[in-house]
Amino acid sequence: MSARGIKDRVAIVAMGCTRFGEHWTSSTDDLLIDAVRECMTAVPGTDLADVEAFWLGTLGSGQSGLTLSRALALDYRPVTRVENYCATGSEAFRNACYAVASGAYDRVMAVGVEKLKDSGFSGLTRMDPPGDGTAAENTLTAPAAFSLLDPAYCARYGVDPAGMRAAMTHVAWKNHANGALNPKAQYRAQVSKEKIAAAPLVAGRLGVFDCSGVSDGAACALIVRAEDAHLYTDHPVYVKALALTAAPGRAAMDPGYDYTTFPEVVRSAQDAYRQAGVTDPRTEISLAEVHDCFTPTELVLMEDLGFAECGEAWRDALDGAFELGGRLPVNPDGGLKSFGHPVGASGLRMLYECWLQFRGEAGRRQLSDPRLALTHNLGGRPGGCVSFVSVVGSELG
Repeated sequence: MSARGIKDRVAIVAMGCTRFGEHWTSSTDDLLIDAVRECMTAVPGTDLADVEAFWLGTLGSGQSGLTLSRALALDYRPVTRVENYCATGSEAFRNACYAVASGAYDRVMAVGVEKLKDSGFSGLTRMDPPGDGTAAENTLTAPAAFSLLDPAYCARYGVDPAGMRAAMTHVAWKNHANGALNPKAQYRAQVSKEKIAAAPLVAGRLGVFDCSGVSDGAACALIVRAEDAHLYTDHPVYVKALALTAAPGRAAMDPGYDYTTFPEVVRSAQDAYRQAGVTDPRTEISLAEVHDCFTPTELVLMEDLGFAECGEAWRDALDGAFELGGRLPVNPDGGLKSFGHPVGASGLRMLYECWLQFRGEAGRRQLSDPRLALTHNLGGRPGGCVSFVSVVGSELG
C-alpha cells in the first residue's frame, strides 16, 4: 500500500541550518536557537508565536517535546518529538507536512538536531532495547555491514574490484570537492584521489574516506499551506511527494540476501515518483541529496533511485554523471561525507540545499535552473532499513 500523496498542498517558506561540525562550546539548545533564528529571520513580520505546532527530530540529544519548548521558550504549543533512525529529521518534516495538509494547522515547523561530538564515541550511538544479544542487526558495526555492498556488487555484476575501488574513491572525491564550496560543511577541504585510496582501512575495503563522520548540527523548515506561501516569500518550495518505508527486517537473517540493492529504497522511490508524477527520474530530477553514509551506499542508491541502470552506477560515477556539471548532480552540498551525520538534522539539511538551489543562493555550487529535487535518507543496516524519499519543486503543477 502506498500513500495517496499531498502534491502541491504544502510549501516550505523559510529554512535555517547551522554549520555542521564540532560545536564544543554550543549546547543542543544553542544549535536549535541558531537554526530557528535563521529560519524566522527569512520571513520578516512573522513571529515564532505565529507557528502553531512543532515536530522535533532527534535520535538521542533530547527527550520529549520539552527539548524544543525549553530551548525556544515556547508557551504551551504542541511539540512532538519523533525518531526513525537516520531518517529522523525527514520524519519530523513528513509529519509536519501532513499536519498542514490535513487542515489541522496553517503554520508549523519541523526541526532536527543532534549533538554527537560530546558523546565520546567515534561513531553513532544508540540505546537498543533489552534483548539476549543475538539480534542480527546488533552483531556488526555499521562500517562492517555496509562494507559487504562492495564485494557483493562486484560479484553480481562482474565488476573488477579495481574498477569498483576507483568508483568508491570517485564518490568520496566528488562529495568532498562539493563540500569544499559549502561554508556550512564540517569538512571543507578537497581530498585527492590518491589520499582517499591510500587511507587506513576501517572495515573490508572501506577506508577512512569511504565513511561519513559524526558531527553536531541543527536545521529547520517553516511549512504553510501552498495557497498561503506567497504571503511569506516570493520563492516557496512546494512539496511534491513524501514516501517512507520500513523493511520487515527478515533479510538480516537471510543467507540469500545479496547486498546489491535496498528493497526499501526501491519501494519508497517508486511511491514518491508516483505521488509526484515523475516518470523518468534520470531526466526530470534536477538534483538529489542522498544518504552517502558510505561510498558503496551512494553507488547502490543511484540504481535503487532509478538514476542508473543496475550494474552501471559505478561506471556512470566514473564518467562524471553525478558531479556538479553532470547530467544529475548528487549531493551538491557535499553530502554526509562533508557534513558528517548529526542524525536528527541530516534530512532537513538535505532539504536546506534544495531550498538554496531553488532560490539561486547556493554560491559556487549553484546549478542552472533546477526544477525538481529529491532527498533521501536510509536508516539501519543492509537487510533492515527505513528509507525516506521526498520530491520537492520550485513551481506548482
